[in-house]
Amino acid sequence: MLKQALGAFFKQGTTKVGIITAIMFQLLFSLIWMTGYAGVSDNTKNLKIAIVNEDQGMGSTVASNLKANLPFQTEQIDSNDKAQEMLNNRQVQMVIHISSDFTKKLQTPGQTAPISYTINESNPSMMKPVMQAVAGNVTATVNGEAVAAGATAVLTQMAPELPAEQAGQIAQGLANKVTSDIQSTNKVKDMPNQMLPMMLVLASIVGTMIMGMNFSVSTNILGASVSKMGKLAARFMLTVIAAVVVGLISATMVVALGGHVEKGFMALWLFESLFLLTFAFVAQMFLTLFGNAGMLFNIAMLSLQLVSSGAIVPRELLSSFYHTLSNYFPATYAVNGLMNILFGGPGVTKEVSSLLLIAVIALAIDYVVASIKKVKAAPATRQISQAA
Repeated sequence: MLKQALGAFFKQGTTKVGIITAIMFQLLFSLIWMTGYAGVSDNTKNLKIAIVNEDQGMGSTVASNLKANLPFQTEQIDSNDKAQEMLNNRQVQMVIHISSDFTKKLQTPGQTAPISYTINESNPSMMKPVMQAVAGNVTATVNGEAVAAGATAVLTQMAPELPAEQAGQIAQGLANKVTSDIQSTNKVKDMPNQMLPMMLVLASIVGTMIMGMNFSVSTNILGASVSKMGKLAARFMLTVIAAVVVGLISATMVVALGGHVEKGFMALWLFESLFLLTFAFVAQMFLTLFGNAGMLFNIAMLSLQLVSSGAIVPRELLSSFYHTLSNYFPATYAVNGLMNILFGGPGVTKEVSSLLLIAVIALAIDYVVASIKKVKAAPATRQISQAA
């Protein structure tokens, strides 16, 4: 009896697809995650820091040394306001600001001379600790040989009558006066809030992928009993309604559970509905193109988007291949938009436009392929019941 049951199970195509899907999940996730995150530690050089120096004395020496020695991309910006705007737009990962009275404070007994570091917390969770570590290292470096050597030269130039040995002793004393002033913009309350973009995107991709699979099954069951255009229109309307309703439920849960929503409930609801709709159209496109095999493409898309979207690891740390690939995936724009809406940042016009473009392209491909595909007849039992 068991042998007969096993034989009957394995004759079903869905059984084979289920086993293959489980295997492909393991293979694709392992392959994509291991290659996607390879070399992340070596790619910290891709992070960008803006240096703003308003001090014409020792600050100039410090800024020059930082620009020459920091293992990151550095850009010297004239205006602190401009640098802060770049930080808010995620064009740089940190701003180092040396105020105009830096030299004066160093030379004044009993005073410390702070270097200001500004970090934007509306970023992947690992960005803040990385930048905090950089700030500590920079201050330690400035407090050591770099400042001592630079201060000696400046003091000698400013006071030529001062003996070089005495200038060096004064400089060594100055080297312990530099402090860190670390500030954050778009502060995130706690770890659950920091992980919200990843959680919402993951839930949305998986949910729409399963929804698309079931819609595909329903479409096949209907067969020729409903016209192609009728099925397409019905699937489109159901997908739109589902995206709006699921987005409402998700946004309500986030707010009800204390989620940090900087730009308000309505912005979160509408944006969630949009990227849910985009994910759904993309998932359904692959299923229309490849049938059941489309699930393998959706699994690959799931892992590719989680790796490359910037929800877990900053995109700047990824290899150029995955960084470039991420520009074509909806999850990248969903994560950026969610960070702006949840934590603060610029508007989401760019993200909305990109998501709409991807959604329209996926829907157009789905429409064309579904229009030219041959339709299988509905199962006999369904035809009989409809005739009755």
